[in-house]
Amino acid sequence: MKRILFLLFITTLSIQAQDLRDAYRYSNNELSGTARFMAMSGAFGALGGDISAMTLNPASSAVFLSSSASMTLNYRDLENSIRFNDGTSRSEEDDFDLSNAGGVFVFRDNADSDWRKFSLGLNYSTESNYDERFDVRGNSSNSLDQYFLGYADGVPLELLQLQDDESISSLYQFLGENYGFAAQQAFLGYQGYVIEAEVDDPNNTEYYSLIEQGTFDQRYQYAATGLNGKFTFNAGTQYKDFLYLGLNLNSHFINYENSTEFSEVNSNTGSETTEVYFGNSLFTNGDGFSFQLGGIAKVSDNIRVGLTYDSPTWFTFREETRQYLESNNSFDEFVRVAPQIVNVYPDYQLRLPSKFNGSFAYLFGKSGLISFDYSWKDYSNMKYSSDYDISYYDLNNAIDEEMQAASTFRFGGEYRISNFSLRAGYRFEESPFKDENNVGDLTGYTGGVGYSFGNFNVDLAYSYANYKDGSTSFINTTTLDRDLSNVVLSLTFGL
Repeated sequence: MKRILFLLFITTLSIQAQDLRDAYRYSNNELSGTARFMAMSGAFGALGGDISAMTLNPASSAVFLSSSASMTLNYRDLENSIRFNDGTSRSEEDDFDLSNAGGVFVFRDNADSDWRKFSLGLNYSTESNYDERFDVRGNSSNSLDQYFLGYADGVPLELLQLQDDESISSLYQFLGENYGFAAQQAFLGYQGYVIEAEVDDPNNTEYYSLIEQGTFDQRYQYAATGLNGKFTFNAGTQYKDFLYLGLNLNSHFINYENSTEFSEVNSNTGSETTEVYFGNSLFTNGDGFSFQLGGIAKVSDNIRVGLTYDSPTWFTFREETRQYLESNNSFDEFVRVAPQIVNVYPDYQLRLPSKFNGSFAYLFGKSGLISFDYSWKDYSNMKYSSDYDISYYDLNNAIDEEMQAASTFRFGGEYRISNFSLRAGYRFEESPFKDENNVGDLTGYTGGVGYSFGNFNVDLAYSYANYKDGSTSFINTTTLDRDLSNVVLSLTFGL
């Protein structure tokens, strides 16, 4: 078979690199906002009057009595207890950044009108921070060879062998452009001496492992960075003295990068290959749009109720990947398969699910309040699609089968003593996975204090959340017990 050789080191592949974990990553948001909002666990849907409450219920901006602006500084600390095979490890990652900033402009109608106020707001918030790194090691009876054998099954040997004047890079690129991701993985395994053809025949489609069964000393290294952010453009209004209505138009952006290396060493009798090092890098950026409709009603002097509808978020993503494979044998014959190719995938779309949020609050005059928020989100409604001739049937079917609707419960309270405010909250988020070994339920506790100088407020909050996360590292599961803490300081100014 004659192949066409390409000189460029950039290629566009005809098969997607996305998986179920990507969909979860981009749809899951951390608790984020002003210190007052976070101190009450975000239970603000029926209260309003807070910059971050505006991003939860767009009617919140109309509750403001006058124009206001705020900025929030956030210290984030993520601690992981990690289990991989029979090994354990710990990691810690901390960041300090400007996580929230925004303002609301309130325009009062002096005329004799039932529409008392009109408000315009603008806000930026960090929805998720992807910065994380860990290194874990353990022994397993499962080898990485199964990964490559799974992709090689059915691939003709002729596609995996170098021909005259053909390089590792050019063939890897050719396979990506014409046969896709699976053929590239088979090629890496074959050229890296992890697998071998059953018969030395160009038409051969069956392969066996050069690694014998036994015990494998494996190591998994993960490093990631990135951000999920949202800009909110808000409009709200007040009707008479009992109803507030609002609309948000949201612009989303995601930047995410990760690098992983999975390695294994064995001394099993009969193994021709004794060491394997498999590295992968992913570069993702995306932008999206969503809108929100919300209302808050004063049922009485003490009771407030709120309702919000969040539309689906429509994202467009662009991705690039890089790979390499290294191996060694008992004679110390080192092999490196490093194509130096950037795989550029066609743009694809991801529709994240809509959400409904209902809220209730009871006010004890000016001395304090309690509030409760309930939200419902069906993660099985996430859907991948593309303008190119790419089928996402299997991936969308996996989302439908493995993910589910999840509820979130948030409770918050505030007690005022003169100019001081004491706050506390609790939240519980159900796992979006039917199998909680993938991701478990989240439990969180919050608290904080605030002081008002009249036209200037200073608020401080602490937030803690715990949940278990089980991610697959090629063949074995890495289980992380996550402890996420935030210390948040907000400054609010009257305009």
